[in-house]
Amino acid sequence: MPVVTVSLADRSYPIVIEAGCLSRLGRLIAEHARPHGVLVVSNPAIADRYGEVVMGALDEAGIRASMTLVPAGDRAKSLRNAERVIDRAVAERLERSSAIVALGGGVIGDLAGFVAAIYLRGVSFIQVPTSLLAQVDASVGGKTAVNHRAGKNLVGCFHQPRLVVIDPCVLETLPKREVGAGLAEMVKHGVILDADYFARLERGMPRLRTLDRDELSEAIAGSCALKASVVAADERETGRRALLNYGHTFGHALETVTCYRRYKHGEAVALGMEMAAMLSRDLGLLSQEDALRQRQLLRAAGLPVAVKPGGQISVDRLLAAMEHDKKVARGRLRFVLATRIGAGVVADDIPIDAVRSVCRRFLESER
Repeated sequence: MPVVTVSLADRSYPIVIEAGCLSRLGRLIAEHARPHGVLVVSNPAIADRYGEVVMGALDEAGIRASMTLVPAGDRAKSLRNAERVIDRAVAERLERSSAIVALGGGVIGDLAGFVAAIYLRGVSFIQVPTSLLAQVDASVGGKTAVNHRAGKNLVGCFHQPRLVVIDPCVLETLPKREVGAGLAEMVKHGVILDADYFARLERGMPRLRTLDRDELSEAIAGSCALKASVVAADERETGRRALLNYGHTFGHALETVTCYRRYKHGEAVALGMEMAAMLSRDLGLLSQEDALRQRQLLRAAGLPVAVKPGGQISVDRLLAAMEHDKKVARGRLRFVLATRIGAGVVADDIPIDAVRSVCRRFLESER
């Protein structure tokens, strides 16, 4: 059973990765959090599939628990839905010693974590991610947020979980696009943090796409360990942690201008990584060979590497969306650029004409 520790002094927490561990969730929570009451936040589809197992495991461990549901999809990450979850927490009389459990993908984790951070000035938070994207990215690191009409994740805070429980078995019911969305974040970790991990993904991608449990467990553990090391060194994203935003400035802009409907988050990140690699090449930082390796691995993962034709995407709309991105620093767009496979740099002095050129060429590439 791989266990990865996120080292944050007295706020350190384990990430448990084990096939079938959902059935002993109650015992894990009792061991690591000992909450006085639990509110599980999920969506209808996830609750239908795993709600009975989760609630049964909590009951078996003697933990008083209730569940509240929010709609599926990124648009559910709203202040209105956060208020609805808070209303349920109040109705269930959750106390400071209680806990909120996120059962679902990144949307549920972000929303439930945000509520846990602000309810009674902060209650314990437990992540039970059911998508590959959430398992390797959103559930680790304590970022919580909801969207604003001006952009993605504009309202949020840092609130570390007490425990992350990852059961790779739940991925066997995911649609292929959802699996691909998670693979995108794993590729990102390799591109920007670790060349050996990237090479391992190149070798193991066929087995990962078939959800081989052993390959998947080890790859998830490797990805979580990479992110955990970055979070431990830079919890509040004042330095190195910004590297994890590789592909996100472009990707979030694509999500915003398509109203979060055309692409899964991981698909948008994959496209954003391609745009970031193009910008990195234009600036003389990344070799053509390494850019090609990134593209080939994204393709092997079943991810898009060019935008779909049609729609309302334009250079001006992409640039406008980027200006509202939370990664804007002192009025300057901040980009993570790859310098080679396994390394990158954060830059906020990129000429706007260079960014405009990348957007124009990328959007024209499928025409």
